Amino acid sequence: MDFKLELVLIPVSDVDRARDFYTQTLGFTLEVDGPAGEGARIVQVTPPGSACSIGFGTGLSIGAGPLVTAPPGSQRGLHLVVADIAAARDEFIARGVAVGEIRHLQGGRWKPGRDPQRRSYMSFAEFTDPDGNLWLLQEVRHDRGGDNR
Repeated sequence: MDFKLELVLIPVSDVDRARDFYTQTLGFTLEVDGPAGEGARIVQVTPPGSACSIGFGTGLSIGAGPLVTAPPGSQRGLHLVVADIAAARDEFIARGVAVGEIRHLQGGRWKPGRDPQRRSYMSFAEFTDPDGNLWLLQEVRHDRGGDNR
């Protein structure tokens, strides 16, 4: 049995502002923007090349309780995996996103710059959406099997 992650919900304070940031600024694809029951709205956007989308909205619930209960800006550490972290960072900066410097893990400590051997899962750069939800760009080299060779 396959289990595929389809959607991750994030807390935002302004749905239209978040939709515009993710679609117009980051270049994500708008999948859904519409009603999700009485008085509710769901927006679902997908990063280019991703099988998993992110969603946000207003009045979202399952059963008796709200689906998103975290305060806007409290989501931390969603990873966008890229083949070339420097190129991805440059693209986002050109789109007007404030992206932190690239850093890598070495000997259990953070060091500036991309991993010298370009090992997968070792290089990162962070940015936030307008609410402060923290995202990480992470370099994974599928041309090397995605491992740390």
